[in-house]
Amino acid sequence: MRLAPTLMIAMLAMMWTPAAAWAQSDTTVLFIGNSFTYGHGSAVRFHRAETVTDLNNTGIGGVPALFESFTAQVGLDYDVYLETEPGSGLDFHLENRLGAIGRRAWDTVVMHGQSTLDFAAPGDPGKLVDTSGRLATFIRAANPAAEIHLMATWSRADQTYQPDGAWSGQPIGAMAKDIRAGYDKAAAAHAITSVIPVGEAWTRAMETGFADPNPYDGIDFGTVDLWTYDRYHASTYGYYLEALVVFGRLTGRDPRSLGDHECSAFELGLSREETSALQQVAFDTLASEDGLKPAPFVLESPPTQARCVD
Repeated sequence: MRLAPTLMIAMLAMMWTPAAAWAQSDTTVLFIGNSFTYGHGSAVRFHRAETVTDLNNTGIGGVPALFESFTAQVGLDYDVYLETEPGSGLDFHLENRLGAIGRRAWDTVVMHGQSTLDFAAPGDPGKLVDTSGRLATFIRAANPAAEIHLMATWSRADQTYQPDGAWSGQPIGAMAKDIRAGYDKAAAAHAITSVIPVGEAWTRAMETGFADPNPYDGIDFGTVDLWTYDRYHASTYGYYLEALVVFGRLTGRDPRSLGDHECSAFELGLSREETSALQQVAFDTLASEDGLKPAPFVLESPPTQARCVD
């Protein structure tokens, strides 16, 4: 793959970075994304911002801070960073943020593109395939062993239920299915470590009756709304589910091992029942993804839980 001049310049800059600046004892995880990563439209946006490093110094906690919270509660040690820009695809980060991304070598990177794959051609994975490959090449230049995960995002209600939406008239799960197909294509083209099935988890939450599938006709009693007020971004429930799926995929841990006393859920106002249900959806999605039969998981001994609520 031939690199653009901007890529080459940034890579050379990394090569001359003093070794001391790279030395860290923790496993590093970098999240690259947009408002779907930083939690636009919910309290997740600034949740525990002091526990992660925002490379753009915008004070964001977001999904990366949720991930860090989960890992700390189960005794894992991750050094979590994020680099985000609202309304952007990976092309923006390639063109504007390689200086920040290239500050160090990363052990693990989680990244995603624009929510419709391409502003100009919704559903077309061509730009994602190209830009994810170029960004993966840049990251691996600093650490060839870096794990790179692409995060497949969710169906947007505004793109499904509104007449001008690109998926108008289709079932609510159709957009997530098409988005996933685009990410799978990108992963296959560039030896990506995995595609994280966040969109499928959202669809499962709706299909199992935990989440309401259509916020435009009201929220059914006993269900939650995964979208926030704009029917586009996620609510606290949606971002919490996103973080659970990322946690399960990156750590290999059962999301249910966090338990219904999980600290961030309590701080964000989720009930114990809602917390357990979201953890179950994340587990079932990942289990299905790995060819396992989703079933109640029985631990030989109870997990260690942070007692954030009586």
